[in-house]
Amino acid sequence: MKRTIAALALIAAATTLVTSEAEARGCLKGAVVGAIAGHYAHHHAVLGAIGGCIVGRHLANQHDRDARAAHDHAAHH
Repeated sequence: MKRTIAALALIAAATTLVTSEAEARGCLKGAVVGAIAGHYAHHHAVLGAIGGCIVGRHLANQHDRDARAAHDHAAHH
């Protein structure tokens, strides 16, 4: 459990320094979900946190792109 918390803190710090707010938000949420899932899947919380961060960033970026596209579409009509 201590390794999981340390991994989450490391991911959070690194992500916050080098990414936008949406990417950081997505990484943190994904890391938490991934760590929990990884913990229950044979105690691989650290790997789950890393994978969750990657997936969370992707989904946050996709959500932002979709929101911008909807905003641009509404502005043109």
